[in-house]
Amino acid sequence: MVSRVRSFNRTVTQRIGALNDAFLSRDRPLGQARLLWEIGPGGSAVRRLRTRLDLDSGYLSRLLRSLENDGLVVVEPSGTDGRVRTVRLTAGGLAERALLDQRSDEAAAAILGPLSPRQRTRLVQAMTETERLLTASAVEVIVRDPGHPDTRSCLRAYFAEIDRRFDGGFDPARSLMGDEDLTPPAGLFLVASLRGEPVGCGGIRFHADEPAYIKRMWVSPAVRGLGLGRRLLAELEARAAVGRARAVQLETNRTLREAVALYQAAGYREVAPFNDEPYAHHWFEKTLS
Repeated sequence: MVSRVRSFNRTVTQRIGALNDAFLSRDRPLGQARLLWEIGPGGSAVRRLRTRLDLDSGYLSRLLRSLENDGLVVVEPSGTDGRVRTVRLTAGGLAERALLDQRSDEAAAAILGPLSPRQRTRLVQAMTETERLLTASAVEVIVRDPGHPDTRSCLRAYFAEIDRRFDGGFDPARSLMGDEDLTPPAGLFLVASLRGEPVGCGGIRFHADEPAYIKRMWVSPAVRGLGLGRRLLAELEARAAVGRARAVQLETNRTLREAVALYQAAGYREVAPFNDEPYAHHWFEKTLS
């Protein structure tokens, strides 16, 4: 499988012209061209570019310096926070970006052109699936403190969503478990991030002689369909197993039909209510091997 991935990478980099020092017949390599596109008409914070493109800060600085020297970008302190550097395209940068867009369209058409209609459809479908899977592989899942900004961001989005979806809304104060229950050694909280942005979460509370308890499972709508919910669930189960839990339990609301389907597909069985969670309609348990 590693060999096939490497072969794919070699074919793609050659076919799209990434090996050329003049990408799309312009006097700049792919890295500079991609950076112009990412900055966009509205500009961007430099640290956001570094995170989004996963670039070394020194390399990013060299790319920006080259674009500055060509008169295509301006790097300056943020108007709201002097510690934050921002970059925006000049008039020349906007014109160059527009030309790169045009030539990128032409390059894509050149790839599709020699193929039959059926082959084009197959290629585009394969590219779409490949992009989704590459995005899924770029998601990082790490343990975060309940007070971490990424954790709070996830929980705010989660609470807002279920407040919209639950009959009668949602009040976090009525829920059985507080944030202190998701702090080691009592429990832990996982946050999934994609290109530096939090996109999912899940918490677990440990019990010495009882099943571990999973709570606050959420995945951003922007990344649903990538298998992240199942990945978070599997990671929480693995953490419970390391803690010698014999089983895991969770509950959910009847309006969260996709969550119910996820738990059932993951091997959870519906059981009698094991707590008095006011927003629950289904209670599930899974035995851990």
